[in-house]
Amino acid sequence: MEHPLIGNIDHLTEAELIEKITELNKKYYASSSMGNFQLTNQIGMAIETYRNKLIQKQTKQNPDNNFEDKIDIS
Repeated sequence: MEHPLIGNIDHLTEAELIEKITELNKKYYASSSMGNFQLTNQIGMAIETYRNKLIQKQTKQNPDNNFEDKIDIS
């Protein structure tokens, strides 16, 4: 589930998205270790939002996801 309060993040580069995910992961583990599960849930949704955008950008860069020549199961 994506975080509803995060606005449009289309302008962020892949490096900025990775940096944001790393920063949020640190906060996620800190809030989890403190037992603040409401905050942990909110941060988890924010991480998912940024990860989904990162995957979307990476998929756009490499639209040829045809792996038929990589794995032969015949």
